[in-house]
Amino acid sequence: MLRRTFVSALGATVATPALAPSSWADGWPTRQVKVVIPYPPGGPTDVSIRIVMEKVGRLLGQPILFDNKGGASGMIGAEYAKTQPADGYTFLGNTIAMMAITRHLQPIPFNPDKDFLTVARLATSWGAMAVHPSVPARTVAEFVDYVKANPGKVNWGSSGLGTITQLYGEMLNLEAGIKMVHVPYKGSAQATQDLLGGQVQVQFDSTVLPHIQAGRLRGLAMLSDTRWPHNPGIPTLKETGYGKQGGDSWFGMLAPAGTPAPIVTRMAQAIDEALKSSDVVGKLDAGGLKPTYLDPAAMRAEIDTESKYFADIIKRGNVKIQ
Repeated sequence: MLRRTFVSALGATVATPALAPSSWADGWPTRQVKVVIPYPPGGPTDVSIRIVMEKVGRLLGQPILFDNKGGASGMIGAEYAKTQPADGYTFLGNTIAMMAITRHLQPIPFNPDKDFLTVARLATSWGAMAVHPSVPARTVAEFVDYVKANPGKVNWGSSGLGTITQLYGEMLNLEAGIKMVHVPYKGSAQATQDLLGGQVQVQFDSTVLPHIQAGRLRGLAMLSDTRWPHNPGIPTLKETGYGKQGGDSWFGMLAPAGTPAPIVTRMAQAIDEALKSSDVVGKLDAGGLKPTYLDPAAMRAEIDTESKYFADIIKRGNVKIQ
């Protein structure tokens, strides 16, 4: 993906790899650090953040307190974290949806560009474009031809309105000039069950992966920059000519604006170190995730790029959440 320089003076300071010693960073942390997870326990955001940040706590020598504040597509937790002291003892887990999608669909209680500092991207979900076996397509090109021959008759299931799993379908509709019908569900698992039952014909999600491996669904493309090591025969969507501008479903870490730059840098370094450890890599892999560390500046550039990308899809696809 395009990486652009983060020109904000504060952001540039945060991204500097070698900072002069500061009293803010000396001895930090001296007590437990709180990580706000703006989603309920057990979901992919919660799982990925806990795997990485538990290791980070051990590296920093202080326990991590996880505070799940779910609701309103992550907005409740984000609004809470925004109001916490910027002293290096509160961080916010976040997703691509929170930072690059929801802002274009509804009013949100924080400014993604001003209220938080980017700390690091942690991990990215392995997701796939999967079809029901009744669909006579074994490649994305064949699928596009099939939908063109059957406009309005091919349904794709998503985890809900305004989610990245919807926008993948909207993106393919726009880029391929096809007309799939969107069927939103209350969660990915329910959508996958209906895909298995043939009520919908295609889904763009990570929940399809075990069913692809078991032969119950057919994987046409991976929704990532690289092929899935567990099934390298499936090409990436970008290799098939679509989705080249972004869209990986990632999880990251933010800090309230004003958090001292040396502390942000130290936290980013600890995250980078944690993501290189074999135990963290193994746990992420078991959860359908891969380490995809980005430093503060690169993460900010990613958000800027993908925000523009999804804003364009939302506008051209006339995506609404109500």
